[in-house]
Amino acid sequence: MEKAAEIQMLKDFSNANATSGFENEFVDLFTKTVKDYADLEVDGMLNVYASKKQNTGKRPVIQLDAHSDAVGFLTQAIRPNGLIKFVTLGGWNNVVLPALKVKVRNRDGEYIPGVVALKPPHFMSEAERTSVPQVADLSIDVGSSSREETINDYKIDTGCPIFVDVDCEYNEKTGLFFGKDFDDRFGAAAMADILENLKDEEVNFDLVAALSSQEEVGLRGAYVTARKIKPDLCLVLESCPADDTFEPDWLSQTGLKRGPMLRDMDVTFLPNPKFQQYACDLADKNGIPYTRSVRTGGGQDGAAIYYENGAPTIVIGIPVRYEHSPYCFSSYKDYKAAVDLALAIIRDIDKEKLESFKSFN
Repeated sequence: MEKAAEIQMLKDFSNANATSGFENEFVDLFTKTVKDYADLEVDGMLNVYASKKQNTGKRPVIQLDAHSDAVGFLTQAIRPNGLIKFVTLGGWNNVVLPALKVKVRNRDGEYIPGVVALKPPHFMSEAERTSVPQVADLSIDVGSSSREETINDYKIDTGCPIFVDVDCEYNEKTGLFFGKDFDDRFGAAAMADILENLKDEEVNFDLVAALSSQEEVGLRGAYVTARKIKPDLCLVLESCPADDTFEPDWLSQTGLKRGPMLRDMDVTFLPNPKFQQYACDLADKNGIPYTRSVRTGGGQDGAAIYYENGAPTIVIGIPVRYEHSPYCFSSYKDYKAAVDLALAIIRDIDKEKLESFKSFN
Protein backbone atom coordinates (compact mmCIF):
# COMPACT_ATOMS: atom_id res chain seq x y z
CA MET A 1 0.00 0.00 0.00
CA GLU A 2 1.33 3.46 -0.91
CA LYS A 3 2.21 5.81 1.96
CA ALA A 4 -0.49 8.35 1.11
CA ALA A 5 -3.13 5.60 1.11
CA GLU A 6 -1.85 4.24 4.42
CA ILE A 7 -1.96 7.67 6.05
CA GLN A 8 -5.50 8.30 4.85
CA MET A 9 -6.58 4.83 6.03
CA LEU A 10 -5.09 5.43 9.47
CA LYS A 11 -6.85 8.79 9.76
CA ASP A 12 -10.17 7.34 8.62
CA PHE A 13 -9.86 4.40 10.99
CA SER A 14 -9.06 6.71 13.91
CA ASN A 15 -12.00 8.99 13.16
CA ALA A 16 -14.56 6.16 13.01
CA ASN A 17 -17.01 5.99 15.89
CA ALA A 18 -16.82 2.58 17.57
CA THR A 19 -16.78 1.64 21.23
CA SER A 20 -17.36 -1.71 22.91
CA GLY A 21 -20.63 -3.26 21.78
CA PHE A 22 -21.14 -0.55 19.15
CA GLU A 23 -18.46 -1.39 16.60
CA ASN A 24 -20.72 -1.34 13.54
CA GLU A 25 -19.42 1.89 11.95
CA PHE A 26 -15.83 0.70 12.04
CA VAL A 27 -16.73 -2.84 11.00
CA ASP A 28 -18.39 -1.37 7.91
CA LEU A 29 -15.29 0.73 7.14
CA PHE A 30 -12.87 -2.14 7.67
CA THR A 31 -14.81 -4.58 5.49
CA LYS A 32 -15.00 -2.04 2.67
CA THR A 33 -11.24 -1.52 2.97
CA VAL A 34 -10.30 -5.20 2.59
CA LYS A 35 -13.14 -6.57 0.42
CA ASP A 36 -11.06 -6.72 -2.77
CA TYR A 37 -8.41 -9.02 -1.32
CA ALA A 38 -10.20 -11.07 1.33
CA ASP A 39 -13.27 -13.27 1.67
CA LEU A 40 -15.40 -11.76 4.41
CA GLU A 41 -17.69 -13.05 7.12
CA VAL A 42 -19.20 -11.12 10.03
CA ASP A 43 -20.80 -12.88 12.99
CA GLY A 44 -23.53 -11.72 15.34
CA MET A 45 -21.01 -10.22 17.76
CA LEU A 46 -19.61 -8.09 14.91
CA ASN A 47 -16.38 -10.04 14.74
CA VAL A 48 -14.98 -9.88 11.20
CA TYR A 49 -13.19 -12.81 9.54
CA ALA A 50 -11.15 -11.68 6.52
CA SER A 51 -9.68 -14.76 4.85
CA LYS A 52 -6.96 -14.47 2.23
CA LYS A 53 -8.50 -15.37 -1.12
CA GLN A 54 -5.80 -17.97 -1.87
CA ASN A 55 -6.55 -20.01 1.27
CA THR A 56 -6.92 -23.70 0.54
CA GLY A 57 -8.45 -25.00 3.75
CA LYS A 58 -5.78 -27.73 3.76
CA ARG A 59 -2.85 -25.92 5.38
CA PRO A 60 -2.03 -24.69 8.89
CA VAL A 61 -3.73 -21.39 9.72
CA ILE A 62 -2.19 -18.12 10.85
CA GLN A 63 -4.64 -15.88 12.67
CA LEU A 64 -4.02 -12.15 12.67
CA ASP A 65 -5.89 -10.28 15.38
CA ALA A 66 -6.76 -6.66 16.03
CA HIS A 67 -9.77 -5.28 17.86
CA SER A 68 -12.39 -2.90 16.53
CA ASP A 69 -13.58 -1.25 19.74
CA ALA A 70 -12.08 1.69 21.59
CA VAL A 71 -12.75 2.99 25.07
CA GLY A 72 -15.93 5.04 25.28
CA PHE A 73 -19.07 5.55 27.34
CA LEU A 74 -22.68 4.42 27.62
CA THR A 75 -25.74 6.38 28.68
CA GLN A 76 -27.01 5.04 32.00
CA ALA A 77 -29.86 7.45 32.69
CA ILE A 78 -31.05 11.02 32.14
CA ARG A 79 -30.99 13.33 35.13
CA PRO A 80 -33.97 15.61 35.93
CA ASN A 81 -32.03 18.64 34.62
CA GLY A 82 -31.40 16.96 31.25
CA LEU A 83 -27.77 16.01 31.83
CA ILE A 84 -26.66 12.49 30.92
CA LYS A 85 -25.45 10.13 33.62
CA PHE A 86 -22.98 7.73 31.99
CA VAL A 87 -20.72 4.79 32.66
CA THR A 88 -17.35 4.03 31.09
CA LEU A 89 -16.66 1.31 28.54
CA GLY A 90 -13.07 0.18 29.04
CA GLY A 91 -10.31 1.56 31.22
CA TRP A 92 -10.27 5.34 31.67
CA ASN A 93 -8.23 7.57 33.96
CA ASN A 94 -10.85 9.88 35.49
CA VAL A 95 -8.43 12.81 35.40
CA VAL A 96 -8.82 13.17 31.61
CA LEU A 97 -12.62 13.12 31.54
CA PRO A 98 -13.76 16.65 32.55
CA ALA A 99 -14.26 18.99 29.56
CA LEU A 100 -13.89 16.10 27.11
CA LYS A 101 -15.74 16.71 23.84
CA VAL A 102 -17.98 13.78 22.93
CA LYS A 103 -20.72 12.77 20.53
CA VAL A 104 -23.80 10.79 21.56
CA ARG A 105 -25.48 8.51 19.05
CA ASN A 106 -29.19 8.98 19.65
CA ARG A 107 -32.09 6.61 19.00
CA ASP A 108 -32.33 7.78 15.37
CA GLY A 109 -28.63 7.17 14.73
CA GLU A 110 -27.77 10.88 14.72
CA TYR A 111 -24.65 12.14 16.45
CA ILE A 112 -25.32 14.83 19.05
CA PRO A 113 -22.30 16.87 20.27
CA GLY A 114 -21.75 17.20 23.99
CA VAL A 115 -19.19 17.78 26.71
CA VAL A 116 -18.33 16.02 29.97
CA ALA A 117 -19.56 18.71 32.31
CA LEU A 118 -18.03 19.79 35.59
CA LYS A 119 -19.01 22.53 38.00
CA PRO A 120 -17.18 25.78 37.13
CA PRO A 121 -14.33 26.65 39.54
CA HIS A 122 -16.29 29.71 40.74
CA PHE A 123 -18.67 27.36 42.56
CA MET A 124 -16.18 24.76 43.77
CA SER A 125 -15.03 24.27 47.31
CA GLU A 126 -11.30 23.98 47.95
CA ALA A 127 -11.68 20.23 48.33
CA GLU A 128 -13.52 19.95 45.00
CA ARG A 129 -10.80 21.89 43.19
CA THR A 130 -8.08 19.47 44.26
CA SER A 131 -9.93 16.15 44.09
CA VAL A 132 -10.24 13.72 41.20
CA PRO A 133 -13.89 13.58 40.11
CA GLN A 134 -15.67 10.25 40.19
CA VAL A 135 -17.52 9.08 37.09
CA ALA A 136 -20.75 8.82 39.09
CA ASP A 137 -20.51 12.55 39.86
CA LEU A 138 -19.90 13.60 36.24
CA SER A 139 -22.49 14.24 33.54
CA ILE A 140 -22.56 14.88 29.82
CA ASP A 141 -24.28 18.06 28.67
CA VAL A 142 -25.76 18.21 25.17
CA GLY A 143 -27.43 21.59 25.73
CA SER A 144 -30.74 20.31 27.05
CA SER A 145 -32.51 21.90 30.03
CA SER A 146 -34.72 19.02 31.16
CA ARG A 147 -35.01 15.26 31.21
CA GLU A 148 -38.03 15.47 28.90
CA GLU A 149 -36.12 17.56 26.37
CA THR A 150 -33.16 15.17 26.30
CA ILE A 151 -35.40 12.13 25.84
CA ASN A 152 -38.09 13.56 23.54
CA ASP A 153 -36.23 16.20 21.49
CA TYR A 154 -32.63 14.99 21.51
CA LYS A 155 -33.84 11.36 21.52
CA ILE A 156 -31.16 10.28 23.97
CA ASP A 157 -31.95 7.76 26.69
CA THR A 158 -30.58 4.70 28.46
CA GLY A 159 -28.31 2.60 26.24
CA CYS A 160 -27.19 5.29 23.79
CA PRO A 161 -23.44 4.97 23.09
CA ILE A 162 -21.07 7.91 23.53
CA PHE A 163 -17.83 8.42 21.60
CA VAL A 164 -14.79 10.67 21.93
CA ASP A 165 -14.99 13.50 19.37
CA VAL A 166 -11.45 14.23 18.12
CA ASP A 167 -10.23 14.41 14.50
CA CYS A 168 -6.98 12.66 13.57
CA GLU A 169 -4.13 14.73 12.13
CA TYR A 170 -0.85 13.71 10.47
CA ASN A 171 2.29 15.86 10.50
CA GLU A 172 4.46 15.03 7.51
CA LYS A 173 7.50 16.80 9.02
CA THR A 174 7.50 14.80 12.26
CA GLY A 175 5.92 11.62 10.91
CA LEU A 176 3.47 11.62 13.83
CA PHE A 177 -0.25 11.08 14.06
CA PHE A 178 -2.30 12.96 16.68
CA GLY A 179 -5.81 11.81 17.46
CA LYS A 180 -8.05 9.33 19.26
CA ASP A 181 -8.66 5.59 19.35
CA PHE A 182 -5.25 4.55 18.03
CA ASP A 183 -5.84 1.52 20.29
CA ASP A 184 -6.46 -0.52 18.24
CA ARG A 185 -7.30 1.16 14.93
CA PHE A 186 -3.61 1.14 14.00
CA GLY A 187 -3.48 -2.63 14.58
CA ALA A 188 -6.57 -3.01 12.39
CA ALA A 189 -4.95 -0.89 9.69
CA ALA A 190 -1.86 -3.09 9.89
CA MET A 191 -4.05 -6.14 9.19
CA ALA A 192 -5.57 -4.41 6.16
CA ASP A 193 -2.10 -3.44 4.95
CA ILE A 194 -0.84 -7.02 5.36
CA LEU A 195 -3.76 -8.45 3.41
CA GLU A 196 -3.19 -5.92 0.62
CA ASN A 197 0.53 -6.69 0.47
CA LEU A 198 -0.13 -10.42 0.19
CA LYS A 199 -3.14 -10.26 -2.13
CA ASP A 200 -1.46 -12.02 -5.10
CA GLU A 201 1.24 -13.84 -3.19
CA GLU A 202 1.47 -17.51 -2.27
CA VAL A 203 2.50 -18.24 1.30
CA ASN A 204 2.95 -21.52 3.18
CA PHE A 205 -0.05 -21.14 5.49
CA ASP A 206 -3.67 -20.09 5.18
CA LEU A 207 -4.25 -16.63 6.63
CA VAL A 208 -7.29 -15.24 8.44
CA ALA A 209 -7.35 -11.67 9.75
CA ALA A 210 -9.84 -11.44 12.60
CA LEU A 211 -11.17 -8.05 13.66
CA SER A 212 -12.49 -8.84 17.12
CA SER A 213 -15.08 -6.91 19.09
CA GLN A 214 -15.33 -5.95 22.77
CA GLU A 215 -11.64 -6.25 23.65
CA GLU A 216 -11.77 -3.28 26.01
CA VAL A 217 -14.40 -4.94 28.21
CA GLY A 218 -12.82 -8.37 28.61
CA LEU A 219 -11.32 -9.71 25.35
CA ARG A 220 -14.76 -11.10 24.56
CA GLY A 221 -14.63 -11.18 20.77
CA ALA A 222 -11.22 -12.85 20.65
CA TYR A 223 -12.48 -15.89 22.54
CA VAL A 224 -15.10 -16.31 19.82
CA THR A 225 -12.70 -15.81 16.90
CA ALA A 226 -10.17 -18.26 18.36
CA ARG A 227 -12.85 -20.96 18.69
CA LYS A 228 -14.01 -20.43 15.12
CA ILE A 229 -10.65 -20.10 13.36
CA LYS A 230 -8.73 -22.68 15.45
CA PRO A 231 -5.38 -21.15 14.44
CA ASP A 232 -2.08 -22.96 14.45
CA LEU A 233 -0.20 -19.67 14.97
CA CYS A 234 -1.34 -16.20 15.98
CA LEU A 235 0.02 -12.67 15.53
CA VAL A 236 -1.79 -10.06 17.62
CA LEU A 237 -1.44 -6.57 16.17
CA GLU A 238 -2.10 -4.31 19.13
CA SER A 239 -1.50 -0.68 19.89
CA CYS A 240 0.47 -0.48 23.12
CA PRO A 241 1.03 2.32 25.65
CA ALA A 242 4.39 4.07 25.27
CA ASP A 243 6.37 4.75 28.44
CA ASP A 244 9.07 7.04 27.03
CA THR A 245 7.69 10.23 28.62
CA PHE A 246 7.75 9.08 32.24
CA GLU A 247 10.18 6.16 32.67
CA PRO A 248 13.98 6.56 32.88
CA ASP A 249 15.88 5.55 29.77
CA TRP A 250 17.10 2.28 31.28
CA LEU A 251 13.54 1.19 32.08
CA SER A 252 11.63 2.62 29.12
CA GLN A 253 10.64 -0.32 26.91
CA THR A 254 8.19 1.26 24.45
CA GLY A 255 8.79 4.61 22.78
CA LEU A 256 7.97 6.55 19.65
CA LYS A 257 10.16 5.84 16.61
CA ARG A 258 11.84 2.85 18.23
CA GLY A 259 9.85 0.23 16.34
CA PRO A 260 7.09 -2.11 17.49
CA MET A 261 7.08 -3.63 20.97
CA LEU A 262 7.26 -7.41 21.37
CA ARG A 263 5.54 -8.19 24.66
CA ASP A 264 7.27 -10.66 26.97
CA MET A 265 4.64 -10.29 29.69
CA ASP A 266 1.56 -8.47 30.85
CA VAL A 267 -0.87 -9.36 33.64
CA THR A 268 -2.89 -11.61 31.30
CA PHE A 269 -0.27 -13.05 28.97
CA LEU A 270 3.07 -14.73 28.45
CA PRO A 271 3.97 -15.42 24.79
CA ASN A 272 5.29 -18.64 23.37
CA PRO A 273 9.00 -18.04 24.13
CA LYS A 274 10.40 -19.79 21.06
CA PHE A 275 8.03 -17.95 18.74
CA GLN A 276 8.95 -14.70 20.51
CA GLN A 277 12.67 -15.28 20.01
CA TYR A 278 12.13 -16.33 16.39
CA ALA A 279 10.33 -13.02 15.75
CA CYS A 280 13.19 -11.07 17.35
CA ASP A 281 15.83 -12.95 15.36
CA LEU A 282 13.88 -12.40 12.13
CA ALA A 283 13.55 -8.69 12.89
CA ASP A 284 17.30 -8.48 13.47
CA LYS A 285 17.97 -10.33 10.22
CA ASN A 286 15.75 -7.93 8.27
CA GLY A 287 16.92 -4.75 10.00
CA ILE A 288 13.50 -4.06 11.53
CA PRO A 289 13.71 -2.06 14.78
CA TYR A 290 11.80 -3.32 17.83
CA THR A 291 11.77 -3.30 21.60
CA ARG A 292 10.85 -5.96 24.14
CA SER A 293 8.84 -5.29 27.26
CA VAL A 294 7.79 -6.83 30.53
CA ARG A 295 4.59 -5.14 31.73
CA THR A 296 3.10 -5.16 35.20
CA GLY A 297 -0.31 -4.07 33.89
CA GLY A 298 -2.41 -4.23 30.77
CA GLY A 299 -3.91 -7.04 28.75
CA GLN A 300 -4.88 -7.83 25.16
CA ASP A 301 -6.48 -10.37 22.85
CA GLY A 302 -3.41 -12.60 22.78
CA ALA A 303 -4.40 -13.94 26.19
CA ALA A 304 -7.81 -15.07 24.96
CA ILE A 305 -6.51 -16.62 21.73
CA TYR A 306 -3.45 -18.33 23.21
CA TYR A 307 -5.28 -19.76 26.18
CA GLU A 308 -8.40 -20.70 24.23
CA ASN A 309 -6.67 -23.10 21.86
CA GLY A 310 -2.92 -23.16 22.61
CA ALA A 311 -1.64 -21.84 19.28
CA PRO A 312 1.80 -20.21 19.67
CA THR A 313 1.05 -16.50 19.97
CA ILE A 314 3.00 -13.25 20.09
CA VAL A 315 1.97 -9.61 20.29
CA ILE A 316 3.39 -7.01 17.91
CA GLY A 317 2.60 -3.66 19.51
CA ILE A 318 2.49 -0.24 17.83
CA PRO A 319 3.56 2.35 20.44
CA VAL A 320 0.99 5.01 21.39
CA ARG A 321 1.59 7.86 23.80
CA TYR A 322 -1.31 8.57 26.19
CA GLU A 323 -3.32 5.50 25.23
CA HIS A 324 -6.86 5.36 26.63
CA SER A 325 -7.04 9.13 26.57
CA PRO A 326 -8.73 11.40 24.01
CA TYR A 327 -5.42 12.63 22.57
CA CYS A 328 -2.71 10.24 21.41
CA PHE A 329 0.54 10.38 19.45
CA SER A 330 1.83 7.55 17.26
CA SER A 331 4.56 7.25 14.64
CA TYR A 332 4.16 6.23 11.01
CA LYS A 333 7.64 4.70 11.21
CA ASP A 334 6.56 2.37 14.02
CA TYR A 335 3.41 1.41 12.15
CA LYS A 336 5.40 0.47 9.04
CA ALA A 337 7.92 -1.53 11.08
CA ALA A 338 5.07 -3.51 12.67
CA VAL A 339 3.63 -4.31 9.22
CA ASP A 340 7.08 -5.24 7.92
CA LEU A 341 7.72 -7.61 10.83
CA ALA A 342 4.37 -9.35 10.46
CA LEU A 343 4.94 -9.76 6.71
CA ALA A 344 8.44 -11.13 7.32
CA ILE A 345 7.03 -13.77 9.69
CA ILE A 346 4.20 -14.79 7.36
CA ARG A 347 6.58 -15.11 4.41
CA ASP A 348 9.24 -17.02 6.32
CA ILE A 349 7.27 -19.41 8.52
CA ASP A 350 6.90 -23.06 7.54
CA LYS A 351 5.65 -26.24 9.21
CA GLU A 352 9.06 -27.20 10.54
CA LYS A 353 9.52 -23.83 12.25
CA LEU A 354 5.98 -24.00 13.62
CA GLU A 355 6.67 -27.42 15.12
CA SER A 356 9.88 -26.07 16.71
CA PHE A 357 7.80 -23.61 18.76
CA LYS A 358 6.04 -26.57 20.38
CA SER A 359 9.27 -28.43 21.27
CA PHE A 360 10.27 -28.62 24.92
CA ASN A 361 13.92 -29.39 24.08
